[in-house]
Amino acid sequence: MLTFERHPARSRPIVTHPLPSSAGSRLAPIGPALLAAFSFACADVLSKVTLRAGGDVLTVSTVRGFLGVAVMFLWLRLVTRPDALDARARWISLALGAVFAGNIYLLFMAFDLIEVPIAILTYFVYPLLTGLVAAVAGLDKITWRGATAALAAFLGLALMIGAHPTDLAAVGIIAALGAACCRTLLLLVTRASLQGADARMITWYSLVSSSVLLAVAMLATADWQPPASVGGWVALIALSVAVTTGIVGVFASTGRIGPFRTALFMNLEPVLTAIGSALFLGEVITPLQALGGAVMVAALAAFQLRR
Repeated sequence: MLTFERHPARSRPIVTHPLPSSAGSRLAPIGPALLAAFSFACADVLSKVTLRAGGDVLTVSTVRGFLGVAVMFLWLRLVTRPDALDARARWISLALGAVFAGNIYLLFMAFDLIEVPIAILTYFVYPLLTGLVAAVAGLDKITWRGATAALAAFLGLALMIGAHPTDLAAVGIIAALGAACCRTLLLLVTRASLQGADARMITWYSLVSSSVLLAVAMLATADWQPPASVGGWVALIALSVAVTTGIVGVFASTGRIGPFRTALFMNLEPVLTAIGSALFLGEVITPLQALGGAVMVAALAAFQLRR
């Protein structure tokens, strides 16, 4: 911000000295949320890079899981010391790892089969599903404005998917929707059964058990197909770090601005993913698909605000 004063001999203002800008202080509270959205978007794009380099879905999911376990272990040991979970919460968190494994596997399958922007936008129906199912189950309430926003979001999704149906693999869309259902189940069980438990420890136990389950599946099917290039391995390591960075960003943001506003900022992820996919993957969606995606993201934000 600049201050001005009148020169005695002239009527126009002159600059005396700059004052420190408050932009940094305004951005500080939302910085972790922006970091989380950007990190998850980077992970989405890097996932496709890894798969294009020859890695298959199960192998990439498993390796990403164990690399994520290593990074999060270091974070929990060196940066933060959360409260331990009681036995009940620990077992529920470990059981949720099975759902989390399905979430990761199906999302990577969607990335492998269809364009990343379409996959991530389809996946982002999970906040709508969570709110609607929670309302039916009596865990939450939804207003008519929220219901209208949900309907608009689903219409936007239908427009995006139906714009060029022959160009999209139906299995990829189904996989993205399946991943969204897994994420919905994770959120609902956490809300219903793990109220008050430290989210960092819930994530830790779920990440460990999901990685073990994916490894067992990989060994049982003798499915070991890692990236065939150095670039693919670099992308795999980078996406693992990006995912963990995003998780840390979500936790930090929740502590600063609360879970509701953090969830709103997470709507930036599909937008940033679409931009990154166009720049680095050459996956450009059509104008009609972009319109459907824009309607969906806007309606999703409205749903979170109005429900």
